Amino acid sequence: MSGVRRIVSLVPSLTEAVAVSAPGLLVGVTDWCTHPGDLGDAVRVGGTKNPDVRRITELRPDLVIANEEENRAPDLAALRAAGVEVLVTEVRDLPQALRELDRVLVGALGLTRPGWLADAERAWGRVEPPAGTRTAFVPIWRRPWMVLGRDTFAGDLLARLGVRNVYDAHAERYPRVPVEELAAAGCDLVVLPDEPYRFTAEDGPEAFPGLAAALLSGRHLTWYGPSLAEAPAVLSRALSAAR
Repeated sequence: MSGVRRIVSLVPSLTEAVAVSAPGLLVGVTDWCTHPGDLGDAVRVGGTKNPDVRRITELRPDLVIANEEENRAPDLAALRAAGVEVLVTEVRDLPQALRELDRVLVGALGLTRPGWLADAERAWGRVEPPAGTRTAFVPIWRRPWMVLGRDTFAGDLLARLGVRNVYDAHAERYPRVPVEELAAAGCDLVVLPDEPYRFTAEDGPEAFPGLAAALLSGRHLTWYGPSLAEAPAVLSRALSAAR
């Protein structure tokens, strides 16, 4: 291993990836880091968008791992100004996610490549090209309604499973779209993950009567970590059930 022994993770996906691969390295995590269930003595340092910079620096981390989308540039700049080394990841599709996980775990932390990462590659490599494509929109919030737009990791996973996001060419990555426009989009399906907004059978599908609704695990759709190994099977089952 490298000399990195004290890590603060500001990304739930990366928290799980590090915790499963090298238990004991994490000294700080966000309030949104929920997996694995036991994060030992890791200190909670606030949210992904509002981390407590002073608390993080007091933990004396060798490295803070972050993401260009989930974390704000001013917070990362403040950490660097305090002398903290920050590694920022970018994840827009599955191949990039796998490369970034290698960069963090093997490159930055000096770990042996974890078995779950190879399992994830094999699991997605076994996914057959879809015989047909279903069209969908993918809300991630309501009040106001927001959906997946262009260049998103979740959109790439869905495409690999035969679901095309009708907003994948939108100028914005997470556009606000009126519910009336969504209902009139002519899609086969509405995909409703349980995070960041917690859509449920009682909260979401009723806004689109007559349209098949797929309730998906947000962790399997949006997290890039150990959940990637089982994500193809978990997501495929949920999509197949939405008829």
